[in-house]
Amino acid sequence: MSFPETRLRRLRRTPALRRLVRETTLGPDNFIYPLFVCPGKGIKREIPSLPGQFHFSVDELPREAEEIARLGIPGVILFGLPEKKDEVGSEAWHAEGVVQRALRAIKKAAPDLALAVDTCFCEYTTHGHCGVVVNGEIDNDATLENLGRAALSYARAGADLVAPSGMMDGFVGFLRESLDEDGFEQVALLSYAAKYASGYYGPFRTAVDSTPAFGDRAGYQMDPANVREAMREVALDIEEGADIVMVKPALAYLDVIAEVRNDCDVPIAAYNVSGEYAMLKAAAEKGWIDYDRVMLETLLSMRRAGADIILTYHAKEAARLLRPR
Repeated sequence: MSFPETRLRRLRRTPALRRLVRETTLGPDNFIYPLFVCPGKGIKREIPSLPGQFHFSVDELPREAEEIARLGIPGVILFGLPEKKDEVGSEAWHAEGVVQRALRAIKKAAPDLALAVDTCFCEYTTHGHCGVVVNGEIDNDATLENLGRAALSYARAGADLVAPSGMMDGFVGFLRESLDEDGFEQVALLSYAAKYASGYYGPFRTAVDSTPAFGDRAGYQMDPANVREAMREVALDIEEGADIVMVKPALAYLDVIAEVRNDCDVPIAAYNVSGEYAMLKAAAEKGWIDYDRVMLETLLSMRRAGADIILTYHAKEAARLLRPR
């Protein structure tokens, strides 16, 4: 019997050998952890649709931020639940809004954390859409004006990254110009460059009460069937000044992440969204999967596809598992 001269199993034989030839790494440095900020005091309330995730009042955030920093996670992204909603989501740019107060509190408690803010209006509007609605349609350019107000408010409160997520045409260029004109050239833009109209957002929408009151978001978020369109969106955002571009969701769009990685050299983020997280939690609760193993495998797939940064609700759990022992 002849044996092959090339035996790939030689380098799989021990954990040390596998580590030496590992092509893709995963660590806490790759993560941004989402945080949900709500009105009130003394609140740390678990979100039913996202087990292990919480609504935090501003006074509870410093302790949470300190833990995140201790775990080696370099950044967080904030989502706000407003005191009140209106047609245009004006509380998003209120100087004393929950996100603005949260930015100041976290900056004081954990000054080394990078602070990003989701810059959109779906949580803040009575209709649940991501901007100004005129005759049943999103008015793109009126929405840009309000996005500029929100971005400046977050920058003044201490945001390091503004993350526009509403998929409005021209939003990156408009925000770059708005921030620069107000002296915030140092504030970076993390663009939701290719955000798909996805069914994976359900648990998040429940968490922040942002389900549209009418219609859907397919008129501004991307068709899941399209890849070439995503490349156009990414290219436009880079041209307009995006510092980081993101693909959302991640797991069902690994091919898009890979295409973006092959085509551009800016940092790429992937959002491991609420539905992806909740599915693993539900399967683990049923005893159907080894949760820790599948979680890390899932996150590694996003890195392997080309993502430099992963926004993930798994970040704290993963960071604990990945810390050197």
